[in-house]
Amino acid sequence: MGQLVVVFLPFMAHGHMIPTLDMAKLFYSRGVKTIIISTAEFADPIKKAQESGLDIGLSILKFPPEGSDLPDDCVSFDHAMAYEDLFPKFVKALSMLQEPVEKLLEEFRPNCLVADMFLPWSTDSAAKFGIPRLVFHGKSTFALCATEQMKRHKPYENVSSDSEPFLLPDLPHQLKLVRTQINPSDLEENASLFSQLRVQMREAEKRSYGVVVNSFFELEPDYADHYKTVLGRRAWLIGPLLLHNKDDVAKARRGKESALDEHEIKEWLDSKKANSVVYVCFGTMASFTSAQLRETAIGLEASGQDFIWVVRRGRNDEGNNDFLPDGYEERIKGKGLIIRGWAPQVLILNNPTIGAFVTHCGWNSTLEGVCAGVPMVTWPVFAEQFFNEKLVTEVLRIGVSVGNRQWRRSGSEGVPSKAVAKAVQSVIKGEEAPEMRSRAKKLKEMASKAVEEGGSSMAELSSLMQELSVYRSPPNQV
Repeated sequence: MGQLVVVFLPFMAHGHMIPTLDMAKLFYSRGVKTIIISTAEFADPIKKAQESGLDIGLSILKFPPEGSDLPDDCVSFDHAMAYEDLFPKFVKALSMLQEPVEKLLEEFRPNCLVADMFLPWSTDSAAKFGIPRLVFHGKSTFALCATEQMKRHKPYENVSSDSEPFLLPDLPHQLKLVRTQINPSDLEENASLFSQLRVQMREAEKRSYGVVVNSFFELEPDYADHYKTVLGRRAWLIGPLLLHNKDDVAKARRGKESALDEHEIKEWLDSKKANSVVYVCFGTMASFTSAQLRETAIGLEASGQDFIWVVRRGRNDEGNNDFLPDGYEERIKGKGLIIRGWAPQVLILNNPTIGAFVTHCGWNSTLEGVCAGVPMVTWPVFAEQFFNEKLVTEVLRIGVSVGNRQWRRSGSEGVPSKAVAKAVQSVIKGEEAPEMRSRAKKLKEMASKAVEEGGSSMAELSSLMQELSVYRSPPNQV
């Protein structure tokens, strides 16, 4: 058989696009012809990879597609989620991509389609061409296992109040949560549009060939085994995908251009002591009220630690200035650096002066913290982030929770400045800080070994590629 051809179909969100591009780079490095089907909004990082000499194919789909009810400027998931009336139109627009994607599959005739979980119709599309569809969730096996057991057992139905803890059953560790940490749509009897989409996603995954996971066995061995053996899922752990960006330019360019010059950031960091700086960033989709941003600012100052704080630009640049206390920026001059917009997160985290990472526990950010060997202050907001917090704080024991218990897609609030200061101080110089840092450094070493020749992730990738090279469509597929 000739060269393997794999098509990647990512979702319209930076947190999904970035690891998909990393995965395409990995497959390309193993001699696979790789093609990414993207939209114009998310094509720039792929073009930059091409400019650097990587022969990765790119086909751009129009989004919103012709005939869609979406406004032309609604080009990403976070835009759709910011306006309640846009989400149903966004979901419909996603389904309208099936036909143009299938035309491209007919043209490329790949051996495999790796498609994001939010595109359930891609399982049928792959079947039409007699090729396997691999699902990419962008999550850990820990979160996948926890989500499945939550769905099966509904343990939140057995408590009398939102504040009463319940045990998540049938998992390798004793993990407790409260109802307010769960997606509200999971608690409702009526089927929302989002819950209907998730049913479609689950059904499509059952009919797919398997799941590729951006993780590595040594990070979550109990859950990798649980996912494969107890839940019976076919899965290949081939991460951390970010470690395939070897040079500083590739690391800095993951995603968008930095809002502040990278050399300026590095110069500021290099003037600090080792393990002394707190890096604060909540990803591309978490949003906070101005009151919560103000509490965060006060807490960071009260912690007494040097810090870099990335404040995401709101729509029309809202929430960038009015939350800061009077005279704040003058007082923190030299001690605090506020970046308004995108930051080169991987480069920052890997600077030896970084001693803690305050994170929303999105899986990309969590993995970046692990790969940098940095302990974390966990501040989950929505999605599976409350599960990831449990992995970091209770299973891996490399972090401390800031105490947020409220699942909220936007306008998160409720964490006082004292809690911020206390969590930061405990990770940097608390009694357990040295052991946390030691465990985090060991995980960093394990992550590096996993992606080397002979490592666990490379072995999983080789196994997957071997299967794809001999795959033949079942006789009942057309």
